[in-house]
Amino acid sequence: MSFGKVAVLMGGKSAEREVSLKSGAMVLGALRSRGVDAHAFDPAERNLEDLLKQKFARAFIALHGRFGEDGTVQGVLEWLGIPYTGSGILASALAMDKLRTKLLWHAEGLPTPPYEVLRRESELQAVAKRLGTPLFVKPAAEGSSVGMSKVRSAASLDEAYALAVNYDPVVIAEKFIDGPELTGAVLGDEVLPLIRIETPREFYDYEAKYIANDTRYLIPAGLSAKKEKALQALCLKAFRALGCRGWGRVDLMLDKRGRAYLLEINTAPGMTDHSLVPMAARAVGIAYEDLCLRILQSAGLSGSPRSPHVG
Repeated sequence: MSFGKVAVLMGGKSAEREVSLKSGAMVLGALRSRGVDAHAFDPAERNLEDLLKQKFARAFIALHGRFGEDGTVQGVLEWLGIPYTGSGILASALAMDKLRTKLLWHAEGLPTPPYEVLRRESELQAVAKRLGTPLFVKPAAEGSSVGMSKVRSAASLDEAYALAVNYDPVVIAEKFIDGPELTGAVLGDEVLPLIRIETPREFYDYEAKYIANDTRYLIPAGLSAKKEKALQALCLKAFRALGCRGWGRVDLMLDKRGRAYLLEINTAPGMTDHSLVPMAARAVGIAYEDLCLRILQSAGLSGSPRSPHVG
């Protein structure tokens, strides 16, 4: 398939800029190795109108976080008429906003951990009593665990809130689910093998995701075939509930009784050497380069037809 001139959007100006640069560099190398006329494009350093001036035919979005994963760059690409990878404007905006994601999942009857929105006037002791400790405090619209804390006592809630509110005015306190963490990579209409994540750190934080070498990724995830199939179906339902498309990643937890709780959706997941979607793809024999091609092939615009099966 001829893709024309392809822009790999990377970097940007979010708190996840460095990770995005790594993702973008790897995607760029992979596409070029398969003969694609791909070029790095950093929206923090160049005007997006240059995409038209330089006759780019489509865009691979390797931006993470704000201004890349939240519907903003998707809106610009729609306006410019340049097909792009991943979800559209609305789905990207919803998935980036953990609060709106939870509200939609609740409306669809999908399981997600109990939570409360924290405000400066919130009675934090009462919140801790209602949700129980430990609990997680996180900014509603950040990724890669930026600004997120695991709080073991009500006395630590003030500090956790102060950290999170630096990144977003909307802060969520979420009940801690004591069990294994799993992730499901979505590629087209397929959920790849689930990955179980284990870290010796307090939780799967930024360092565990991108720096540490002692994080364990288990494929298979240690589930029965029936359980894995049910959880894959849940991931796909959660993905579709937000209107997501193309590719992405759904994160979830299991409690001690094996009940699943959805955490969030990443609509432009990491594509670094530590990243989970490439790992899941390898488990079913999809090389990194071929994964990038399949994602690129799914690029489109809102309202334009896309193949229901990627690749």
